[in-house]
Amino acid sequence: VQLQASGGGLVQAGGSLRLSCVVSGRTFSSYVMGWFRQAPGEEREFVAAISWSGGTKYYADSVTGRFTISRDNAKNTVYLQMNSLKAEDTAVYYCAATRRPLSGNPSSYDIWGQGTLVTVSS
Repeated sequence: VQLQASGGGLVQAGGSLRLSCVVSGRTFSSYVMGWFRQAPGEEREFVAAISWSGGTKYYADSVTGRFTISRDNAKNTVYLQMNSLKAEDTAVYYCAATRRPLSGNPSSYDIWGQGTLVTVSS
């Protein structure tokens, strides 16, 4: 299984971006998917996660109400819609997959994509 994230870029504060993560392989629907981010000089932090069915979603407090995670199992893709972006959202965003229960702990995720850079200008 491989993960390919895309959709990052430069956006002004208050703007929106949608990240996508395409997962290769035929077992996508069995994975819990998560989004994490890492700013320069900071540790990787949890952003959002979604259950294999899409029925359960979990968000970091810092993005609740602004970001929405979703998935399309027919397209092997997980999305992160980011609205009302702030300068502090600037980071490299990573998608990750696990067969463990839904979690915000990076150590629970076994498979990681390469990351996509989001830069929010103030």
